Amino acid sequence: MEFNLKEGLKATVEKVVTENDTAAKFGSGDIKVFATPMMIGLMENAALKAVDKELGKEHATVGIHLDVKHIAATPIGMKVTAKAELTKIEGKKLYFKVEAYDEKEKIGEGTHKRYIINVDKFLNSIENK
Repeated sequence: MEFNLKEGLKATVEKVVTENDTAAKFGSGDIKVFATPMMIGLMENAALKAVDKELGKEHATVGIHLDVKHIAATPIGMKVTAKAELTKIEGKKLYFKVEAYDEKEKIGEGTHKRYIINVDKFLNSIENK
């Protein structure tokens, strides 16, 4: 199984924070600021967009590990940008540097690992669980 992956692949995703993206709405806090789980989801989305297009329809990636710091709060109405860069390939394991920024400053940073799966085999394995 050969994939067209190389270290240095990057992707960026953006979203404007709404009330539905807040810690208060998500249940991870009481304050109406961008929730940590939402930031992590945006970072994961950037990582998968960096590589999944190179895998073809039979394969995809799933997140298997995150080590992320949420270092600054972001209010409703501000745009958040998440960036991911593929830094290492170890067989089917992919390692990423992830960062998130709002319109004023860096709000998060860390590392993320994803694993390449065969979509049909993966779906069959969870159906039989």
